[in-house]
Amino acid sequence: MKPWLQLVFFTCIFLIRHTEAEFFTSIGQMTDLIYAEKDLVQSLKEYIRVEENKLSQIKSWAEKMDVLTSKSASDPEGYLAHPVNAYKLVKRLNTDWLELENLVLQDTTNGFIANLTIQRQFFPTEEDETGAAKALMRLQDTYKLDPETLSRGNLPGTKYRSSLTVGDCFGMGKTAYNDGDYYHTVLWMEQALKQHDEGEDTTVSKVEILDYLSYAVFQFGDLHRAMELTRRLISLDSTHERAGSNLRYFEKLLEKEREEEEKEKSINKTTTTTEPVVQSGAYERPLDYLPERDIYEALCRGEGVKMTPRRQKRLFCRYHDGNRNPHLLIAPFKEEDEWDSPHIVRYYDVMSDEEIEKIKQLAKPRLARATVRDPKTGVLTVASYRVSKSSWLEEDDDPVVAKVNQRMQQITGLTVKTAELLQVANYGMGGQYEPHFDFSRRPFDSTLKSEGNRLATFLNYMSDVEAGGATVFPDFGAAIWPKKGTAVFWYNLFRSGEGDYRTRHAACPVLVGCKWVSNKWFHERGNEFLRPCGRTEVD
Repeated sequence: MKPWLQLVFFTCIFLIRHTEAEFFTSIGQMTDLIYAEKDLVQSLKEYIRVEENKLSQIKSWAEKMDVLTSKSASDPEGYLAHPVNAYKLVKRLNTDWLELENLVLQDTTNGFIANLTIQRQFFPTEEDETGAAKALMRLQDTYKLDPETLSRGNLPGTKYRSSLTVGDCFGMGKTAYNDGDYYHTVLWMEQALKQHDEGEDTTVSKVEILDYLSYAVFQFGDLHRAMELTRRLISLDSTHERAGSNLRYFEKLLEKEREEEEKEKSINKTTTTTEPVVQSGAYERPLDYLPERDIYEALCRGEGVKMTPRRQKRLFCRYHDGNRNPHLLIAPFKEEDEWDSPHIVRYYDVMSDEEIEKIKQLAKPRLARATVRDPKTGVLTVASYRVSKSSWLEEDDDPVVAKVNQRMQQITGLTVKTAELLQVANYGMGGQYEPHFDFSRRPFDSTLKSEGNRLATFLNYMSDVEAGGATVFPDFGAAIWPKKGTAVFWYNLFRSGEGDYRTRHAACPVLVGCKWVSNKWFHERGNEFLRPCGRTEVD
């Protein structure tokens, strides 16, 4: 089998399960793209080798013919006087040059193009590129990173440094612009312009950058700066029709503003006059749909955590034997209080590295975009505020799943018979799950009647995360950081069955690293006597 055919065959087998898009939602699946790209590079190198061999043959022929024709052209008749030379001239022109023509026309691209064509159907899509760009913007906002920091790749905990080119920054700005996000358009077009002004080699022109930037600035009402940028654009390209039209429009608006100011002066002559303020280019980030956005993002950065000395004194470490569970008497788990009220605990050494790898191996082929339930229709759908892929594992899939389920039952003292399947999630670029409740607040949920609500959450951290990725609780200001092999546990419901609204929590965007978690949701049914009702509604 030819080398390029082998590459095509193995790449197809490797990628066949990733025909769907949304690679950006799972770092675990994006790793397959690394191997696909490596295969393409090997295929490209093979093509280059064949092409270089072809060119080497042509070059050798050209050099040989150059020497020969130099000699023959200096004395044509004398050269042809020798009958062998005459015969060889006829042969060369009739046969040898035809062979050379065939060599030159030989298409050596077939192998590479065939491999590329087959792999292209598994490539990330436009949706992936847009999602990846928005992920970088999300990290930029959450962790208060300026475009310069992201562009230069100055991120904490990174092993492999990387930077963004002018073209990359321009692409980020275009993505924001197409989404009507002028705040990020300005930030990234300014960064592209800055790197362009510094002399970075690029195919993107300043005219293109200024075209987007001037209009985005205008959308913020900064008329003076919009005019300044448009004039700069026209100085570079005086034939730019849209820029000329925009400048005339901006001048009319400015003249209208001046006329209105003059009217105000004539009506109220005591009004003090001031020159119009030209903004510096630092614009406010628009408000969005999430009311606790500032608190949530501050907690993700490790700011605003309400761990007071007084609260700290109420937190303890202990050995936990599951209320003298026979399985845990000899080898109890280390338990640590993360928060006092609501009570959140962390358990150590819950899963071994071998178990984690096995569960990841089982989950990876089944990973699909994580969904949320539409609050109006109750239908499961994807959402921008949940960026991850998840899969559900049954005990029949592998003994390790049953073993982990049994361990969670022993630790919590709750039954897994009515619990949901083990959910495994892998977070993608800027992977997150914005503030949400684990318990249902929807009366139409079919599971509420048969299994009851989600009583408690048991969350296993299956990887360390170099930066970001905390689990935060905006209501009471707690932040819990991932640590491989540990697990956190809390109750979502009071003993009365009422939802504990303080447990609204979020998974912060992953800044650097690959975050894997698994979780088990325990339901009310079957746990009535294991966690009986309290005396009050909020016990």
